[in-house]
Amino acid sequence: MANESFKTAYQYIIPKHLISRLVGRLAAAKTHWIKQGFINWFAAKYQVNMAEAAIEDLNQYACFNDFFTRALKPDARPIDRQFDMMCPVDGEVSQLGPIAQDSIFQAKGHDYSLARLLGDEHAGKDFQDGHFATLYLSPKDYHRIHCPVDATLTGMTYIPGDLFSVNQVTARTIPNLFARNERLVVYLKTEHGPLAMVFVGATIVASIETVWSGVVTPPVGPSIHHWSYTDQNIAFKQNDELGRFRLGSTVIMVAPKGMLEWNEQLEAGSPLTLGQGLANWAKEG
Repeated sequence: MANESFKTAYQYIIPKHLISRLVGRLAAAKTHWIKQGFINWFAAKYQVNMAEAAIEDLNQYACFNDFFTRALKPDARPIDRQFDMMCPVDGEVSQLGPIAQDSIFQAKGHDYSLARLLGDEHAGKDFQDGHFATLYLSPKDYHRIHCPVDATLTGMTYIPGDLFSVNQVTARTIPNLFARNERLVVYLKTEHGPLAMVFVGATIVASIETVWSGVVTPPVGPSIHHWSYTDQNIAFKQNDELGRFRLGSTVIMVAPKGMLEWNEQLEAGSPLTLGQGLANWAKEG
């Protein structure tokens, strides 16, 4: 652990926001030699499976961002209908389980506050003693985020913060990691109750965007921002796209007490694919 802490200590002092924004400019560049070199290098380094992409030819992407947020072929991610709730992303389980009052487990020796994660003490009370799942997206993964169940959008909160890396080593060494990074909280209403999905920013995550509001960050600034959609009837079917990361990060799902039963086969480190069975509605009684 001491060795891991040493490896991540530099993140406290580097200009993470500046680096992330500069990488964002590079990722948006359409100059052929810049974008193609970046795409070719990335696809080779991370062994990206282009056979499942809607556009397989690396040369057909206008910029790195278009490649990174590439669409998949319609049949690339079948939905597991044995479960009520599907996994909304590709990635792996960082952690999942019960919320202990206001406390969410991050890694051995580290917990963080649910209310702080959501940036709203009142909203946090709705999910106390509930359920959480932290889903990590690695660079090679598909980076669009989909709706895990049929739901209606009720609100969104932007919370400014830092941009630490969110990989497993950093999760084990940086206290309050997910509650201190920049993040976007999306609130959904399902037939069984509310659901919150937290899109967590990280080092070199150039932006987070949603299908209903476009790019949210940057440029949202140093203050918390709230949006209400209760009067707009913005509805999603299971597997509809909600948003995307321009470079990878983490999604944290939060549900109220007694609402869900996680797939028993999942644990920390379990690989995930979009559409995989994530949870069922809790059985009454």
